[in-house]
Amino acid sequence: MINASPAASPRTTWTLVLASFGAFLTALDVVVVAMALPTIQTDLNASLADLDWIVNAYALSFAALLLTGAAVGDRFGRRRMYMLGIVIFTLASLLAALSTNSETLIAARLLQGVGAAILAPLSLTLIVVAFPPAKLPGAIGIWAGLMGLGVAIGPVIGGAIVQGFAWEAIFWLNIPIGIVGVLLSRRFLNETYGGAQKLDIVGALLAALALLGLAWGATHAPEAGWGSFEVVASLVGGVLMTVLFVLWERRSRHPMLPLAYFRIRGFVVGNTVSFLQNVSLIGAVFLITQLLQIGLRHDPLSAGLRMLPFSATPLLVSPIAGALAGRLGNRPFMILSMALHAIGLIWLAALVHAGVNYLLLIPPFIVAGIGLSMGFPSIAAAVTGSVPPQGQGMASGVQRSLAQAGGLFGVAAVSVVFASAGGYESVERFFDGFTAAIWVAALVPVVGLVVALFAPRDNPAAEPAAGPAPREEELTPRADAV
Repeated sequence: MINASPAASPRTTWTLVLASFGAFLTALDVVVVAMALPTIQTDLNASLADLDWIVNAYALSFAALLLTGAAVGDRFGRRRMYMLGIVIFTLASLLAALSTNSETLIAARLLQGVGAAILAPLSLTLIVVAFPPAKLPGAIGIWAGLMGLGVAIGPVIGGAIVQGFAWEAIFWLNIPIGIVGVLLSRRFLNETYGGAQKLDIVGALLAALALLGLAWGATHAPEAGWGSFEVVASLVGGVLMTVLFVLWERRSRHPMLPLAYFRIRGFVVGNTVSFLQNVSLIGAVFLITQLLQIGLRHDPLSAGLRMLPFSATPLLVSPIAGALAGRLGNRPFMILSMALHAIGLIWLAALVHAGVNYLLLIPPFIVAGIGLSMGFPSIAAAVTGSVPPQGQGMASGVQRSLAQAGGLFGVAAVSVVFASAGGYESVERFFDGFTAAIWVAALVPVVGLVVALFAPRDNPAAEPAAGPAPREEELTPRADAV
């Protein structure tokens, strides 16, 4: 039996390092593979549809299973399931590295998404339960900074590997990292549990189908069209599954997601802002990578390096913002985050044109990046801090699910606008499409700013979230958790 007081554990530093490692790994693989697609297409003779699936297979399984990943961690042990997530992710990387055809690589990417769906929500939960309230905001800031670093250096690592090695090296790199991660997690992480007495299998299945339907529709809308049968059927099916999920959770004796959380203002506002932030962020990253490579004609590695003023800011800003939010409250940082995010992208949209000097893009990149960096820790802290301790694992799962869904819808939205306003026929047509699409990405955080104004004024770090104290079973292993 471990000590019930997380503050008394000498392993909190290792918990922060290992949990942040999981967030970094899952964020890295969202973007790193995109840089290798041209090489993969040549080596595997992959079709355009194959390349689409190589990217989207990971995103679909990741998005569909995030809530389930949080639920199994609460039920069967967060350390145990976190280690399982690393193992699945590592084995999937091995399969990807050994792939000799598109079908095998797509299957490996699906499996990677399963591992990532376990890692992502539990990475934050492990930190939330390990740190006392006074130190938690700073810890979340460091976690957010390292997660942002995964997105930041993904294009750089991908570009460097593609130019210096074979594309398989992207996946080989994960294997020794995963092995070390499992060994260190087994040695240094404490086992904790959530409040679930029984796994809500029906709820988990309905949640997975709902998220899969919504994610499938979003990822296929740019190619098939929002009015196509497959997209409409997928989105309608996702909404129907969501309704069934809510109805089931209302009558379930052991609900996976207590619906009462949606009556908590901090939970609703934080998750809504998280969704809108990622609609804009992932949509903007999708456009900016093309701007640097297609519009300004830089190679993949050079493009990745030139994105750093935008994408590397979380490593510097998020830890500071997280610590300050612990003293001043999350609300001011959520508001400032959305404001700076919007200002930076509006500045970029007004500035960009064919032949624009890259140096002129650096200031709006930095402003938008600082805004994003302030939002990562404050949003995560607002969501997890708004629910009782035994619900923080599921709260993390909801936040990560909506963030992932936001990214999928963001890429779909800007792709549709880009295609309607421009194209790839010439540089001029590219900039026509880019300008229209980046305005969409720029205006979304304006909506997020309005939503953030409704966040509660309380400082979550000052008092524990309202609700019953965690039971002993939440902090000690259970014999039946097998």
